[in-house]
Parts: sequence; structure tokens; C-alpha cells
Amino acid sequence: MKQRESRTSVRWSGVWWLSAAALLGGVVMSAGPVDFRHGDLRVSANHRFLEQADGTPFFYLGDTAWELFHRLTNDEAVKYFDDRASKGFTVIQAVVLAEYDGLGTPNAEGQRPLTDNDPGKPNEAYFRHVDRIVELARERGLIIGMLPTWGDKVVKAWGTGPVIFTTENARAYGRFLGSRYHDAPNILWILGGDRDATGVENVWREMAAGLREGDHGKHLMTFHPTGAQSSSQRLHNEAWLDFNMLQSGHHKLDIDNYKMIEHDYQLTPAKPCIDGEPRYENHPINWKPENGWFNDYDVRQAAYWAVFAGALGHTYGCHDIWQMKTPERVAVSSARGDWRESLHLPGAAQVGYLRRLMLSRPFLSRVPDQTLIAGGQGEGAGHLQATRGDGYAFVYTPLGNPVTVALGKIGGARVKAWWFDPRTGRSSALGDYANQGTREFTPPGERGRGHDWVLVLDDAARGFAEPGALQADR
Repeated sequence: MKQRESRTSVRWSGVWWLSAAALLGGVVMSAGPVDFRHGDLRVSANHRFLEQADGTPFFYLGDTAWELFHRLTNDEAVKYFDDRASKGFTVIQAVVLAEYDGLGTPNAEGQRPLTDNDPGKPNEAYFRHVDRIVELARERGLIIGMLPTWGDKVVKAWGTGPVIFTTENARAYGRFLGSRYHDAPNILWILGGDRDATGVENVWREMAAGLREGDHGKHLMTFHPTGAQSSSQRLHNEAWLDFNMLQSGHHKLDIDNYKMIEHDYQLTPAKPCIDGEPRYENHPINWKPENGWFNDYDVRQAAYWAVFAGALGHTYGCHDIWQMKTPERVAVSSARGDWRESLHLPGAAQVGYLRRLMLSRPFLSRVPDQTLIAGGQGEGAGHLQATRGDGYAFVYTPLGNPVTVALGKIGGARVKAWWFDPRTGRSSALGDYANQGTREFTPPGERGRGHDWVLVLDDAARGFAEPGALQADR
């Protein structure tokens, strides 16, 4: 095992050296969604966001590809990564010991991850495949949010299992993974895997400790909980938990995930937070096709509610893609699309527009601020969510209802107003207004589901570019 870890370390170190050499030589390399020349990820000084080592803001735009290592070939992974990179994703969430019989059913190369289902006996051929997938992601500027295992291998509750981790063996497995990817610039750790940590906290602590021993603290770490829960409920004060992750889930329309973000945002000590599994595009509502299916509007609603409530970023999901559904595979929970075709569902591109919007204004100064809304915040599907930063404010109106704003919350004598269309990523300027009193702004077009808009208010003296134009992302 030590011999393999050494070879992996050299390879990853070589990758980083090439990037650094190109930078020092003045060569502009293709950064893709993430430019690793800005350094490793860290928590920002205000404990609300993530940034790279040189202070470059990092917007976590994730995709759930849980079965990536288990089900895709290298060529298929390239197809998937190329698409996600082109849409502006920055993090791909994937599981080493996958949920759907990840121990018993071989991967695309015919390899199982462990010998005798023993975490102390990793199959080198399986992990070479994982290595290559991680490298393919790095080449495209994508970070792998790596789950060492799905939660059913720690506490079965439901699913395939079997339970193989204990407080006695979890640390060594974590150390193995941490050492193997010690020098990889594109890893962050996600423990958990859709499970409540209650009663097995010590298993996760041991695995986290092993990861830290293996990678010497290079990579950030969080925990993916079960539905309608957050990592904060059991683990907020754990020293290894760098940021909180919640799963708002798939059980109904208009899940008010902004309330979950608000809760975690207010905790002490302050830690960044994110909705790591919201309603998936093309997922049956409450797992029942007769209820209908979540669509791109549901994706946008969850994303803007969460981010404007204070989240560090957001995770998108598609029901067909996380399981890499094909006609030959048995559908999980009524999945109805081929993953290769579902890459082109509109919600995936639209969350990329959110990332561009957020990075087009000073990012690390942003705070949630519902006092911007003077005319009532609304409840249910029509809830308005507001945020502001250095010289700007955003208000999301999910049903296209008018927004009455309390001006004077941002600096400057006058504000420049825009409507940002979250379906297309395009903006239209409304004009300049005195930055005082209250003013109602009415979005263009129809009202109702699918007709959401973002009101953008800028300090006119700052001369910001059109919302979504990446000129202020530093």
C-alpha cells in the first residue's frame, strides 16, 4: 500500500508543478470552471464562503454523480465532465463505495473495490480507475466531492449494504484514501452518504481522522446527511467539519430550503453552509410519478432561495444522471431518462447562470438581508428572498410578483436597476433611481410558476457590468 501511495503522490505533485510552471512562465492555461493555479480551497475569513489560497472567491456549483466511479467508463466520464465543465459546474459529488451494490457489482472495468468486503483490503485495479476519473476531472477544472462510502456501509437503515465500517477499521480506510489523494488539487471530502449520524458519530470521526492523517489537512471536509436534515444537527461542533451540508430533499413542491440555510447560517461558531441535495430535475415528486415531476423551475427556485439566504453555493441534481441511467439498467425510483440525453435538461445550464450572476459582483461581502423587502416577503411558492453585498443587492421573486424594495440599504446616491432572467442568464436595464424611500418594481411578462426573476440593484457610481458578466469575480 505504501508503494502505491508514493507513486500516486508523485503523479499528483507533477500535475501541480506543471500548472505552477505555466503560471510562472506567463502562459495562460485553460482554467475551465476552476483554475487550480489560485491554490487549494479554504474557508473565507468571515466563515461564510469558500475561496482559493490567494483569495479568489469560489462558488461551489455541484452536481450529484453518485454512481460515477461505479458505473461509467473513462470515455463516458469524459463526455460527462466535458458537458459539466461547459456549463460552469465546479464540483462533482461522487461515491467511492457506491450505493447500488457498490461492493458486489463490479465497475465498468469488471473490478470490485474491496477484497472480501474488507476496508483494509482495497483492490488496486478498482482504485486505479478512481485515480483516472479524478485526473480526468482535474484536466477539465472540476473538483471531485469524494464520498469515501455511501452511508449504508456504516448504518444500513435501508439499501443494499452490507455494513462494513466500525470504529476499529474506519480510520485506516480514511488514511488510505487521504494518502492516495494527498497531492490531488481537486478533492474535497464528503462523509455521510444520505444517513443520520446518530449513534455512529464515532465511526465518522475515525474516518475523518484517518483522512486528515493521510492528506495532512489539505482538503476541506463536510457531511452529507439524510433527507430534511443538516450536518449541523449532530456534527456542527466537530473540528473536522469545515462547512455544513444539508439535504432539503425531494418530498414535495416548494420545499422551503431557505429556512434550513437560515438556521445553519445563524449557528455559532459560524460555518459556511450549502444545500447539497435539493429537488432533482426529472425526479417524481415524493417519488410518485402520479404527483408529477420536478422541472427546471423547481431547480431554480431551490437554488436562488438557498444562495440568497446565505449558502456558499449550491448543488444541482438530475434523477437520471446521479444513477447514470441507461435503457439497460434497472431504473431507480421511476427514473425515466437516459443520462446522456438528460445532460441537456435546461436546469443544468440555468444553475450556471446563477454562478455567473453571483461572481459578477463582489462575492465575499455578501449577506442575506430580508429587510430589503418592504412590501412583504410572502410565504410558500411566492416567497421573496434577498441578499446584498458591497455596492449591490439582489431580490428573487419566484412567481414574478412585484417587489417593493426599501432603498438606501446599499451605498451611493443613486441605484441602477436591472431584471436578470434566470432562465436565459440575460439582463435588461431599467434605469437609475434615487437611493432612498421605497419603490415597487414589476417584472416583465406573466406571473406564476416558471416566471421567476431577479431584481438587481447596483450603486450606480460603481459602474458594475451587466449582471452575469464576469468582470468582478475577484
